[in-house]
Amino acid sequence: MEHINCPFRNEKDEEVVLKNDLCFARFDRYPVNKGHLLIITFRHFDNYFNATHKEKISLIDLIEKSKDFLLQNFNPDGFNIGINCGEPAGQTIMHFHCHIIPRYRGDIENPRGGVRGVIPSKMNYK
Repeated sequence: MEHINCPFRNEKDEEVVLKNDLCFARFDRYPVNKGHLLIITFRHFDNYFNATHKEKISLIDLIEKSKDFLLQNFNPDGFNIGINCGEPAGQTIMHFHCHIIPRYRGDIENPRGGVRGVIPSKMNYK
């Protein structure tokens, strides 16, 4: 798999806010909300379904550490955790990464439906 032009290929150490043996977290360069983090694997592969079991466990570990980091530093009221798998799902960088998006009361008028908002007409349901 080609990864020479991957924007995650040459991460700078000063951008890394958390890490473990298999992945690291840094702030998203185009944040949805204050504190928006990306968890990125060191190994280059395209999506969650191609991660090893160990990488998935490392991801869960870093999600938990990210939550604690964000609570201490940004005091959010909630979180969205998102992974885009494939271009039809909105993935634009073909190197696995997971979004940890802090949510704040009032950041949108009606947050009901959460991640269902990826298809706006499906966000509100009864």
